[in-house]
Amino acid sequence: MTSELLQQVRVIDPVSGTDQITDVLIDDGYIRSVANNISDVPNDTHIRDCHGLVLGPGLVDLYSHCGEPGFEERETLLSLLQTAAAGGFTRISILPDTSPAIDNPAVVAQLQKRGGEVGQMRKTREISQTREKQNPSFSSPTPPTPPHLNIWGAISLDVAGKQMTELVDLAAVGVVGFTDGQPWENFGLVRRVLEYLQPLRKPVAFWCCDRELIGNGVMREGPDAIRLGLPFIPGSAETSAIAALLELVTATSTPVHIMRVSTARSVELIAAAKARGVPITASTSWMHLLLDTQAIKSYNSSLKLNPPLGNPSDLIALRQGVRTGVIDAIAIDHTPYTYEEKTVAFAEAPPGAIGYELALPLLWQHLVETGEFTALELWKALSMNPAECLQQKMSTLAPEQKAELALFDPQQTWKVDKQNLYTLSSNTFWLGQQLTGRVVRTWC
Repeated sequence: MTSELLQQVRVIDPVSGTDQITDVLIDDGYIRSVANNISDVPNDTHIRDCHGLVLGPGLVDLYSHCGEPGFEERETLLSLLQTAAAGGFTRISILPDTSPAIDNPAVVAQLQKRGGEVGQMRKTREISQTREKQNPSFSSPTPPTPPHLNIWGAISLDVAGKQMTELVDLAAVGVVGFTDGQPWENFGLVRRVLEYLQPLRKPVAFWCCDRELIGNGVMREGPDAIRLGLPFIPGSAETSAIAALLELVTATSTPVHIMRVSTARSVELIAAAKARGVPITASTSWMHLLLDTQAIKSYNSSLKLNPPLGNPSDLIALRQGVRTGVIDAIAIDHTPYTYEEKTVAFAEAPPGAIGYELALPLLWQHLVETGEFTALELWKALSMNPAECLQQKMSTLAPEQKAELALFDPQQTWKVDKQNLYTLSSNTFWLGQQLTGRVVRTWC
């Protein structure tokens, strides 16, 4: 492999807590040197002037949706890994809501095999040519080797959550942890799950939401819902379920991850529980840190999410929660849908939006460039912290560590359209807009 010398790059390392400008030498998939003015390099070294660029550990996504198997018209495993790599992600985790669902070892093995086949496409030219054949006008940067694929195993065998999967069998074939990614109605079974999972020592994640309180709501309750005339979802649909789960975690002492936190009151409940020593971690979606109910005045169906966008006070609380560590991580929750599925009335559209290639540029511009977050705070919430929620570790950016890195240009401008995206879907609020900031290289 050709060596690469990144000269005068801004290195952000949340593991060591450093933010500095230096040279970085990468050779044969490893960081060989981190120092000012590196001059002793192999003869075939590619030297790159990185003034103004940012180098950090690869980003880690806690949970997202894959179309394969069952919904390949939305996203294949190949396109999912490509879009994640193009966004700077070196580890991603897919939810079990495929068809068939990931609720038995055979489906896990199928996805692992398929992921391995994609992983064999190690030459960037091969990956680029695949996408160019699909779309000759494709103009996105060429992604590297696909990121590491984590697979969540389903907890239950049915939507109603009345019967557990064979959790031990799923753990034996290497699932990263267990979740349904859907609201639970049977809290008796939730307690049994928490007791049963203790010896397996695998992460377990719950999306806390009361279906009865949701009703036919499509946006968060508040003044904007009244003005827009859309059925609303009360914040208590989330907070009541979180409160119930926290009681069960307190009783069983089984560590739990709370997904998709979206309200200010939820942040308060989680902060109080952590202060009592309850073993929980929590995450919120990247879009809930950028937009609130005021954006829905466009009736853009890509803003219909699960959970819905919060009120302005919720957005403020979520940002503060991430900065203070009450909310441990930022999740992408990449949810692709076809044009036909999303081109309907707001209330009729399926919830979700794509995000892998958009999250870092938009979060950087709206949080770091404005001074609300430091670069270290944002990168930590997108890399080290989600890895820890998955019981994984990120290496510090130091000599002889594996090069699991993302190189980001915060000033590069580009247009969000199908010709510039690796994902097969385009359900995003920012479609057709010019963005500033883009990942230009990922080492997996």
